[in-house]
This record gives sequence, C-alpha cells and structure tokens, in this order.
Amino acid sequence: MSNSEFQGEQQFVTRLYARVETLRDQAERAVSEALAQGGSGFQARLERDVLVAEQSGLLSALNSAEQGLCFGRLDFSDGRHHHIGRVGIREDDSERTPLVLDWRAETARPFYLATGHVPMGLRRRRHITTRDRQVTALHDEILDLADTERTGYEGADADAVLLAALDAARTGRMHDIVRTIQAEQDRVIRSPHRGVLVVEGGPGTGKTAVALHRAAYLLYAHRDLLARRGVLIVGPNPAFLGYIGEVLPSLGETGVLLAAPGDLFPGIHATGTDRPGAAAVKGRAAMAEVLAQVVRDRQTLPEELPAGIGEDDERVPEPALEIDHDDYGTLLLDRTMAHAARDRARATGLPHNLARPYFAFAVIDALTAQLADRLGADPYGGPSLLGPDDVALLGKEIATSATVHAAIDTLWPHLTPQQLITGFLADPTHLPEEDAALVRRTGGEWTPADVPLLDEAAELLGVDDSAERAEAERDRLERVAYAQGVLDLSQGSDSYEFEDAENEYLAAHDVIDAERMAERHEEADHRTAAERAAADRTWAFGHVIVDEAQELSEMAWRLLMRRCPTRSMTLVGDPAQTGDEAGCGAWEQILEPYVGSRWDRVRLEVNYRTPAEMMELAAAVLRAHRPGFEPPRSVRSTGVRPRVREARDLAAAVAEEVRAATPAEGRLAVIAPRSLHPELAEFLPGTRAGEEPDLTRPVVLLDPRGAKGLEFDTVIVAEPADLRPSDLYVSLTRATQHLAVVHTGRLPEGLAG
Repeated sequence: MSNSEFQGEQQFVTRLYARVETLRDQAERAVSEALAQGGSGFQARLERDVLVAEQSGLLSALNSAEQGLCFGRLDFSDGRHHHIGRVGIREDDSERTPLVLDWRAETARPFYLATGHVPMGLRRRRHITTRDRQVTALHDEILDLADTERTGYEGADADAVLLAALDAARTGRMHDIVRTIQAEQDRVIRSPHRGVLVVEGGPGTGKTAVALHRAAYLLYAHRDLLARRGVLIVGPNPAFLGYIGEVLPSLGETGVLLAAPGDLFPGIHATGTDRPGAAAVKGRAAMAEVLAQVVRDRQTLPEELPAGIGEDDERVPEPALEIDHDDYGTLLLDRTMAHAARDRARATGLPHNLARPYFAFAVIDALTAQLADRLGADPYGGPSLLGPDDVALLGKEIATSATVHAAIDTLWPHLTPQQLITGFLADPTHLPEEDAALVRRTGGEWTPADVPLLDEAAELLGVDDSAERAEAERDRLERVAYAQGVLDLSQGSDSYEFEDAENEYLAAHDVIDAERMAERHEEADHRTAAERAAADRTWAFGHVIVDEAQELSEMAWRLLMRRCPTRSMTLVGDPAQTGDEAGCGAWEQILEPYVGSRWDRVRLEVNYRTPAEMMELAAAVLRAHRPGFEPPRSVRSTGVRPRVREARDLAAAVAEEVRAATPAEGRLAVIAPRSLHPELAEFLPGTRAGEEPDLTRPVVLLDPRGAKGLEFDTVIVAEPADLRPSDLYVSLTRATQHLAVVHTGRLPEGLAG
C-alpha cells in the first residue's frame, strides 16, 4: 500500500479542519461583535439580528458536521479531482472551487451513481474513513479498467464500505448514510420536489434515511423557497424523532421542523392513550361532518334555552328568550328574530367564530327595533315619536348591554377547539351508540387521535382576531403619524437626512412617504421558519415528509394536507407494516381525495438492515396470511438463525436472554405487547413500563408500534402469539445481528415448527 496516498489524505483532512476552525472563529467573533454593538435604531437592530442569525446558523452547521466531514474523493479521467463532504467548504471567500464539495452538488453525483459500465467520467472513486480528525482507512474503486495505476487500497469487494457500516454497533441514534447512498436511493433523494412522491419499501430498505437525505437535498437545491416556507417531517412517535434527530444537523441542516402526529396542533402535546377501537372511530373521514354538525348544534334557538339566561332552570314555555334590561325592562327575543339572525350569520359562509359578529349585529338590530317600537309608539296611532338619532342611541345602549351579550353568548357562543372537542368527547352526539361508547370520556390527557379533531374544529370555528387586528392598525397609524412628523421636520431642514434599508443616505422628502417609512421601522420577526411554523396552525410548508405514512388516519391526512396546500410531499412507508387501527394502509385511499391519480410511487427493493435468516422468518409470518408475499432482498447473511424458545416463566426467560445477549457495544430491544410491560420491566434493569424509552440505553422495552422505524443489534420478541401479524412482522425485522423469540404457549402461523 502507498503510504504517500494515506499521508496525502491525512494532510488534506488536517488542512480542511484548519479551515473549519478559521470559519468557526470568524463566525463566533462576528456574533460577539454584533451583540456588543447593540444599537438603538431599527436599521441597526435589523442588521445585527440578521448577522447573528446567519453566523449562528453557520456555526451550528460546522459543529454538527464535525464528524466525518470529508468521506470521499472523485478522480476524473481528465485529471480533475474533488473531495466530497457533508457540507461544502471553500479555501477562502474568493475561491470558486470548493475545498470540499457538498454531497448534494450535481458534480458529486458520480460518487453515488458511477459504475464500471457507466463510469460518468471517473477513473477512481475513493472512500475515506475517519475517526474524529484522523484518517483510519481508504478504499478505492477502479472505474476505468484501462487505467493501470494502483494505490494498494483497491478492494475486491465493492460493497466493503457499505457492509462495514451495516455491521457497525448501533448507538441508539440514527446515523446518516451520506457515505453509502446507493444508486436507487440517490434517484429518490434527488427527485423533483413538486407533487407527491411515495417511497415504498419493506423493512431495512433505508426509507427513513432516504427521506431525511431528501429533505437535506431539497433544502440545498431549493433553499430560497424552502428556507422561507420550511420543511415539515412527521414521524410516528417522539422516540423515533429523537432517534433521527441528529441526521439532518450532521448534514448541515438545522431549520427543519420534526413533529409526531400528537404535536401537530400548537400548544398541544398529546401523550394519552385511547381505549381499543376509539382511535379508529376518531380517524374516519366521516368525523369531519360529525364535527360540523356539532358546531351547528351550538348555534341554538331560543326555545331550546333556559329562561332568564341562567337565572331559572325551567324551559322557556314559549319560543322566546327573555332578556332583562336594567333601564327598559324585559326584552323578548323570539324564535323568528333568532332564526333570521342565524340565517344571516350562516349565509356569510364564515367559520363559527367569524360569523358570530354578524349574528350579534342582527340580534342587536332586532332588539333595538323592538325597543324603539315600544318607547316611540304614538298613543294616537301616529308615526314613531323617536327620530333616527334616538334609535341610534338605543342601539348603542343595546349593543353595550351585558345581559344582551350574555344572551348572544348563549345563542351563539365563542368557542375554542379545545372546548368543542372536550364537550364532544363527553357527549359524542351524531355517532352510532357503539362508536359513541368507544370515544366517550370525561377529562384525561389528549391523545394523538384527538389532534386531527382539534384541527378540524379550528377550521370550523375560525379565529376571531378582529381585536388584535384593530390594535395592530392603531399601532400602524401611530407609526405613520410619527413618521409624518419626522418628514415634516426634514422638509424644514436641508441638512436632515437618514439611512435607508440599502444603507444609502438620501434626502427623506425626495424618496419616501410616511407609510413606507413606518413599514421600514416595523419590528421584524427573526425566528426561523421552523420556529414560526411550530407556533402557527395555519402555516403552509414548502415540503412535507411523512414517515410510516401508512399509519395515519383519514382525519390526520386532512390535517396534513392543510399544512401543505401545494401538495409537495414525500410519503414513506410500507402497507405491509400497517399496525395502527386507524391507519389507511393503501396509498390510493390516502391520496385519491386530494390529488387523484397525480402522484408517483417508487419501491426500494433491497434490505440493508435485516440479515437473510431473520427476513425469511419474518416473511413466513406474513405469508401465512398473505400467500405470495415477497419481502425485500437482504444484501447480507450472518449465518446465525433466530432462536425460538418456549418458557414457563416468560419474564424470567426474557431476562435470561437479555443477560446472555446484551452486546458489549450496541443496543438491545425487548419488543412485547404493551400489556406485558409491567411484568417484564421488573426483570429488566433501567426500564420502566409506560415511560418514553431512552434509545441510547443498552436495553430498552418497546411495543411494536414504538419500535417502528428503529433498529437494534439484538432483539428479543416476547409472546408473539399476542401480536397482530403486521406487528409481529415489524418486531422480527428490527435486528441487525441477533434475534430471539420467547413464548409460553402456542406460536402463531409462520413461526410454528
């Protein structure tokens, strides 16, 4: 082997990290100086905040990409060469050719696509392995067979780097696959971002990794659009989000919003658990119309209300609502008046809360007319004794009456989504009694299945922000008035000038009016797109990626489609692994209501995680229920078959297997039905039933749904007969090295024998 080749790469890596240190020092100094300067003017604060945000983002990217910053090199037949890394870094600000090329750049594609048959201009592809800042290994692939030059680092196995990564011990956190992206994965990663792309694949095919790298690629290729609108990644549960949380930062991207289905309504973190069957009922598309009817029910008529606005529990005997008015006695709001007011409000087509002012105005107008008729009646039958000003004054008194507003609140209350759904769950009207019994509850924590209902309620109710808008308009007018005063002063002094947004000094009265000046001095929101989107239910994302997409309900898809009106989405999943009782499963069922047939599907066929011996066993489970099922093809075999063990004491046997199989490095998972967790947790140190698992611990206890998307060195599946076939299939395909099955009774079809 050529020591000069190895030393040359080490020298390059050392030089690269020296440049990183320079960039890091420059960014830290720029942030410190900007914060120290302060500044009282709007322009100064704006420039400071923008600089701090940019340099802080650069620092975050440099720090996150520290490990394995450079992982490859391309040697072209024409003599050019490029090093490939996680992020692009230049030698200096004026240098056009990068010191290391971003893996997402088009010039870097041959690193993933070139073959001996289609070398794409390459003569050699080099894989560089590092630990911290030291080069530990080189692996060269010769792509130009006519090139006789050899380095001594050529390997007979072209997949050596891939297999080494697959065999490495797990850490409880997903690593990026940027060094080992395969050709079929690269084509998916770089697909156009418009429209809906479905990425389907069985266990271990790298669906999740491909989705995350696709997010990083899209942000690189379409940064102007997506950095402004943001990218949303939806994962099946919080543990999964923690598992994948380091991948995008390691690729230089820190502005993506990651969320579980239970986190998609601002202010709600849904961690509760539904009783069996409840989530399926809540997830049906028909729930949208049920909730619409629940809202209509809250727009009541007088004959349905108690008399005296809460002062008397007796029902109103006549279709009238009595409103006690301090100055003018009792006002009567009859059914005809209320019906007309309701028709007027509903005719606007606005959501409930936004239509409420129209209802209120109609009620106030009707009561004003009633009072005017009473007070202005001429005893001799002549015209009303009240003039227009008198009627207007009565209307003002009615409009400010607390009792009138109490009546309006009763007839057409202002509602929040939480109030509406809490009331519905306590009394689930408009559902068949069997379904109502499943979802009925009083109190308790919000569950993930409640979140789409809250979002639907928010759509039906709307947000009446008229008070906030009025206050904002008052603030704007004050700024305009202040700006006009400044301009008036400037017109009286030829020497008065100010600095505009382009940092040019111009005479104020020549280039700007008060409105434009006020806009320039309005405070800007410097939060990232992800931070603003997390707090804004109506935010429209530039792209949405959904992992385990087959698990989401029809109501959850209504929520997500609102978040992405452009329908620019990447959906990742495997219908064969559908485990949620509310899951749609079929892509056509998910997408047809929103995009018809206008979507593309690609299937990943190669299993990189699960050894062939485990995949064979898992496939047998599904074939027992779905004859002809074909799993993805495993790229490797360990020669170790899964162990199937019968035991009298399940917990003791599982604990024994754990003690024997816990790896010195890596991670072990016990996957069992949730009902068995309390019993098993007593025998598994460091685990606790019902808590959010810490995937970085040597041993974790999970149920099949909590294990989705995860992988471990060793997996022990307990009591497989108590799991649904799809859940058992998921459980049997989480291991990369060793698999054991422990049972006390019968074995399910596919495992027996």
